[in-house]
Amino acid sequence: MRYGSISPDLFTENRRRFREQLPPASLAIFHSNDVMPTNADGTMAFRQNNDLFYLSGADQEESILVIFPDAVLPQYREILFLKETSEHILVWEGYKLTKEQAREQSGIPTIMWLESFKSVLPALMNEAENVYLNSNEHIRSTVEVETRDARFIKWIKEAYPLHQYRRVARIMHQLRAVKSPEEIRLMQKAADITEKAFRRLLGFVKPGVMEYEIEAEIFHEFLRNASRGPAYGSIIASGANACILHYVSNDRECRDGDVLLMDFGAEYANYAADLSRSIPVNGTFTKRQRAVYEAVLSVMKFATARLVPGGNIEEYHAAVGRQMEQELIKLDLLNAQDVKNQDPAAPLYKKYFMHGTSHYLGLDVHDVGYKYRTFEPGMVYTCEPGIYIREEGLGIRLENDILITKTGNDDLMKNIPLEAADIERLMKR
Repeated sequence: MRYGSISPDLFTENRRRFREQLPPASLAIFHSNDVMPTNADGTMAFRQNNDLFYLSGADQEESILVIFPDAVLPQYREILFLKETSEHILVWEGYKLTKEQAREQSGIPTIMWLESFKSVLPALMNEAENVYLNSNEHIRSTVEVETRDARFIKWIKEAYPLHQYRRVARIMHQLRAVKSPEEIRLMQKAADITEKAFRRLLGFVKPGVMEYEIEAEIFHEFLRNASRGPAYGSIIASGANACILHYVSNDRECRDGDVLLMDFGAEYANYAADLSRSIPVNGTFTKRQRAVYEAVLSVMKFATARLVPGGNIEEYHAAVGRQMEQELIKLDLLNAQDVKNQDPAAPLYKKYFMHGTSHYLGLDVHDVGYKYRTFEPGMVYTCEPGIYIREEGLGIRLENDILITKTGNDDLMKNIPLEAADIERLMKR
């Protein structure tokens, strides 16, 4: 792997916390993601299932993790099944984990080859009452491709129809929402790589540059710093494209007078960073652009101060919405009397700020976790207000990654230039 070594203590502790959530006689089974095809004999780059990685550190295809705390035989209480390598695989694909390497990496004593799974499973199922199976559960997810987990669920229910089957996702969402110090270290590394890319762009962007050239600069900086690449599709949106929230075509020329909205983040050791910045293509904001920028920045500072223990997302978003209303009134985009008389269920600010301000961040960009859970130390949220004025061809979004701490919060991106004056100064260097 490109990233540095991760202490096996992280995965050992994650499994310990997971075991505490299981009722007696419960068996949990996790599968790696598939290697996804393209066309002909092509395949996409492999990306591990985040839950399996979280519990084992195994970053290899065709892997299965079994956790069975009440197994009679101690060696069956945690098992990692791996694809056995061969001379043919070595020649065509490269090195795979040995049993010794997997043991050292995961902290799991029992490592078996994948071909042993079907022969070991009957003994496990004979002792188990409850079987916890994994699936991709996310309120924003639409899954149309059958996963290895989904195929296994169909198979095991047919083979063992009388067991009690349960969803493991609820447990994983609870655990993954709160990050450990080692996870924070990895996320800070992803943020630091993202900072390097952004600083690189401040000296690169100018009128006439294509959006995809900017994307290429980001890729270059990510890859040279041991990132596998972007944590999600990079948004490089100049001019009116910035009003398209998930614009990823990145094929327009950046023009003099445009504001360029960029939303990108590095992945490091499977953990994501998520940054948004809006900069003037020619290095200087117009008076109107600067006013809108300062309005977004004001809302961002207001929102960041409220990402502290004890808060909740509903009250937080309501407060941020009220603050945004005041900024939009100052910009003459909303009328104060209209705001006063508006339907609370359809606030007028949504015309110009139509997305949420924050979401969980971690192994996934839109990380798993119960949406309405009270803010707790160790949670990481984005903070990303924006104002999008289609009539003016102007969209501005600002975003940093915020770690909630016992005493407040810590901005993982606090060193990345944010003030408009700093952006202009650095672009003129």
